[in-house]
Amino acid sequence: MENEKSAPALVPITTLGLSLSLFLALSYVICIAGYLLLPNLPIQHSALAIFLPGFRLLTWGSFLAGLAESLAWGWYFAVLFGSIYNFVARRRGA
Repeated sequence: MENEKSAPALVPITTLGLSLSLFLALSYVICIAGYLLLPNLPIQHSALAIFLPGFRLLTWGSFLAGLAESLAWGWYFAVLFGSIYNFVARRRGA
C-alpha cells in the first residue's frame, strides 16, 4: 500500500478563471477610480493601453471595453496556466 501513488492535485480551471478575472476586473476598477478621485497622483494610467488594446482615458465605451478585456485576460491566464499545470502534474504524477 505504501507504493501506491495518489492522484495529483489538479487546478480547477473554472475556479481559477473566475478568481483571476474577478481580481483583474477589481484591480482595473480601483485603478480607474484612483484616476477619477485622485487625478494628481504621479501614475501613468494611460499605460493600461499596453495590456488593454483600444483603451483610452476615459469614456464609457473604453471603460466597459477595458473591463471586458480584464475579464478576458483572467480567463486567458487561467486556461493557459491551468492546462499546462494539470498536464505536467498528470505526467509527473505529483
